[in-house]
Amino acid sequence: MTLSTELPSSVLPDAQAQNDTHSNIKLDWVGMTGIALPIEIESRPVNATIDIGVDLQGQKGVHMSRLYQILDGLTQNELTPDLIKQTLEQVLLSHQTISSKAHIRFYGDILLSRRSLVSAQFGWKAYPFEISASFDKSLSLYLKVGVPYSSTCPSSAALSSQVMQQQFAIDFDDTEQTLTQSQVLDWLIKQGVPAIPHSQRSWAWVTIKLKTTYKELPIIELINQIENILSTPVQTVVKRKDEQAFAIVNGQNLMFCEDAARKLVNAFRHQCQFDEATIHIDHQESLHAHNAIAHTQWKRSLYVA
Repeated sequence: MTLSTELPSSVLPDAQAQNDTHSNIKLDWVGMTGIALPIEIESRPVNATIDIGVDLQGQKGVHMSRLYQILDGLTQNELTPDLIKQTLEQVLLSHQTISSKAHIRFYGDILLSRRSLVSAQFGWKAYPFEISASFDKSLSLYLKVGVPYSSTCPSSAALSSQVMQQQFAIDFDDTEQTLTQSQVLDWLIKQGVPAIPHSQRSWAWVTIKLKTTYKELPIIELINQIENILSTPVQTVVKRKDEQAFAIVNGQNLMFCEDAARKLVNAFRHQCQFDEATIHIDHQESLHAHNAIAHTQWKRSLYVA
């Protein structure tokens, strides 16, 4: 005889609810990670990954299925700070007497359509994001985004300009007559770039603390703000005239990693949306086999007289 999947038992054993000699040892975080969940952010569908958990004391284990079932409510409406708060409140309600704090983390990519610089072409670009929240007596909510951009090294640009100057002096060293404009333009086309400044794909990772009064998650707003501040976001569709425009924009915005970090701090000082930010800049060097980074934290309270 084989066992049926539906055994005639009215009460199933609940091992998680039992106590043992170590149940009073508090655990800071117990739950699940890597849960796939379709959510909606600012009217855009996102294939997100979720981590969720609670602290634990006084019981052998948490009820994982309860946590999982509560997550389904996140798929029914657009993800907002209020919906996140409601979800964490339900999590704590489902683990009364054994948990006092709940935590959730969402991460994935949000896809945004981006216009080319000149040719009016459009393409899609993925931006990684992370939303983390914890709740005990109040909600703490953080938003992190990653924005890729191009950075041209100021030192390399200066050294390349010096080489061009030296090459010009060598090529026209024995010229006694005044050069015509056409001669100079011809030289610039044929010999004017004897050295090329190096640039690289770079990343700005910005984490902001969100005010509880926010009605929506300002992911797109933050991404757009970072791109506007740094001025050289990486492109999608690129025609020749777009590539030329991109070269001009890079030439007008030379940046060490320190420059990028300070640009962001300065911009946050002069806006009113956010009061706290952590900024991590990563220049993935084309000259070196290692990266150049800058990291800083900014709080408005530190700049209030």
